[in-house]
Amino acid sequence: MDVSTMLCVGFFLLQMFMLPLSISSELVTLEQSLGNLSAFPPNFLFGTASSAYQYEGGFMSDGKGLNNWDVYSHKPGNMIADGSNGDIAVDHYHRYLEDIDLMHSLGVNSYRFSISWARILPKGRFGKINEAGINFYNKLIDALLLKGIKPLVTLTHVDFPQELEDRYGSWLSPESQEDFAYFADICFKSFGDRVKYWVTFNEPDFQVKFAYRTGIFPPSRCSWPFGNCTYGDSETEPFIAAHNIILAHIAAVHIYRTKYQETQGGSVGIVLHCFWFEPISNSLADKLAAERARSFTMKWFLDPIIFGRYPPEMQNILGSILPEFSTTEKEKLKKGLDFIGVNHYTSYYVKDCMFSVCEPGTGTSKTEGFWGQSSQKNGIPIGELTDLAWQNVYPQGMEKIVTYLKETYHNIPMIITENGYGEVSKANSTTEEFLYDVKRVEYLAGYLDQLSTAIRRTDLVHGIA
Repeated sequence: MDVSTMLCVGFFLLQMFMLPLSISSELVTLEQSLGNLSAFPPNFLFGTASSAYQYEGGFMSDGKGLNNWDVYSHKPGNMIADGSNGDIAVDHYHRYLEDIDLMHSLGVNSYRFSISWARILPKGRFGKINEAGINFYNKLIDALLLKGIKPLVTLTHVDFPQELEDRYGSWLSPESQEDFAYFADICFKSFGDRVKYWVTFNEPDFQVKFAYRTGIFPPSRCSWPFGNCTYGDSETEPFIAAHNIILAHIAAVHIYRTKYQETQGGSVGIVLHCFWFEPISNSLADKLAAERARSFTMKWFLDPIIFGRYPPEMQNILGSILPEFSTTEKEKLKKGLDFIGVNHYTSYYVKDCMFSVCEPGTGTSKTEGFWGQSSQKNGIPIGELTDLAWQNVYPQGMEKIVTYLKETYHNIPMIITENGYGEVSKANSTTEEFLYDVKRVEYLAGYLDQLSTAIRRTDLVHGIA
């Protein structure tokens, strides 16, 4: 996703269920909008999703500390296209009861939200716990459960306490592992009696790419030709940050499994942005390029957490650029999750750039894996383009990515944690245009149909939340 849409990440899932999906003066249920959902198991999770910075607002309310996005969004010259910020956002912090009533009226049974790290620990482990923050999430969780809506909780969704950024440079320092583990422990202890699904990180692959390779997320570190930043090294820092995030994840998982899982009965996973990469031809070179694309994106994090090592494709190309795991870390990493969270919006064609000449672009450099992506093949788009330049509608990608993850990671359960149709708000749009939401309905119906096809082959997918 580009920076102009950053403040709408997670919007797709919330918008696709919170906006009416047919011509009506009233909200309609998910079942009414999308038809018969009997193809899915009775306990399947259908829900909405959000993230703290993009939804809560209340950025200085009740003892909350500043996070990296609070500071970045107020800096002149930042990369947010319209100059907006999350100071108020949709004011979920003050209007969560109204939001929950809307969710309940639609018939959804789950809600994925993230916790604002700085709302709980304004100064990380160097300061006190903000009890007002604990109280807010307790009230949110209890209100959801009263309406029969299960909470799925993400510990951090690209936000990081500014206090810790200033102290040691956030994810570039191993100290971040200790701070994240401390934060996770507090959350498990405070909310785990009611929360049965935990996510450590949302899209850490995008987080390190945009924060440390292209510099369009805070702390805005990069080097030429990937971006124009004052500080940073795009060839090395993404891998350092990713390494610390992976070890922070496993530290949190270890705490949950040893202190809480037996009594609380929950599960913990991680969420990756999972494009489907389709080889642009049947050539071996393009097929290998598609696998490199997967290895340098979602498998960059999943392979270490599940197998205890980085993908072979990354090791072969990067060599000593990749940080190493100790023997002890490798053992802790193996099978370091209970489920995989899959954020899937679109698919791309991929071609080889290792043995062929490619124009500069996403994926083509050595540290990205020598592959090039395109939304077209012989001038024909992979699917209809949405309002977002990076999203084409290709429902088949849903079934393909679920099948790939099942086969690659040996039947680990999955939850589709984000999926939705990208639409840019237009100031002159009429109410009728908002209500006549045909494109979104078609998108959701197509992707859900492909998901149901995958589920018929495996019972590993537990929800779309």
